[in-house]
Amino acid sequence: MTNKEDQLLLEKHIQTQKREKRIVLYWQVIILLAFFGLWELASRMTWIDPLLFSSPSRVFTQLVTKFSDGSMLSHAQATLFETVLGFIIGTVLGILIASILWASTRFSKIMDPYLVILNAMPKVALGPIIIVAFGPGYFSIIAMGAIISVIITTIVVYTGFREVDPNYEKVLKSFGATRWQCFKSGVFPATLPVMISTLKVNVGLSWVGVIVGEFLVSREGLGYLIVYGFQVFDFTQVMASLILIAIFAAIMYKIVEMIENWLIKHTT
Repeated sequence: MTNKEDQLLLEKHIQTQKREKRIVLYWQVIILLAFFGLWELASRMTWIDPLLFSSPSRVFTQLVTKFSDGSMLSHAQATLFETVLGFIIGTVLGILIASILWASTRFSKIMDPYLVILNAMPKVALGPIIIVAFGPGYFSIIAMGAIISVIITTIVVYTGFREVDPNYEKVLKSFGATRWQCFKSGVFPATLPVMISTLKVNVGLSWVGVIVGEFLVSREGLGYLIVYGFQVFDFTQVMASLILIAIFAAIMYKIVEMIENWLIKHTT
């Protein structure tokens, strides 16, 4: 096969991938528009209770009003700050603990049952204890966002470390590499796809932890708006807060995808 034919095949493959991405994007937009269209129609036709479920038009109007007067912006900034910080702390701490477990086989065997128990334990139930320990404020909410993701990050990443082909380490050791050098040059890079997958999961877990924390203690944030909306029967505010959470979570997910694509491009 000539170089020209190879080039044509490559271009055809790239065009096929682009066309597939466009088709997927079109369907995602169609499903989103259909959802909001059906929701609006169901509310106007009273197929659903407009008081409980509101409608996209009411939600949009309230978002515009709240952002115009600045009240929603402060709440959104508070929740976004807490979530991003909790996400980063939980992920970094989980990877660090997984690295320590990989470095010591004995320590990993000792900690194995405790990790399983901690993973099974409902972290949300620790909320009151965390609030007492850190006090009612940003620290307790950020801690909730971190704690809810750190254990699953540790387990998944450590499992990824253990499943790396042992031949990588053998080859590096044959060249005189230390265990740390084997980890840095072989095991850790080989586990990057697992870490990226964990990041995607942690996006959702961090939002759950922070919103639950705001339910319990906060006087600011989207979680606080949801609770307050239920208390005063302002369900439009509740739906507006939920939609903002969905938008921010989608943005965080896309950022993680961009990091994944960058790593794939620069490590292959």
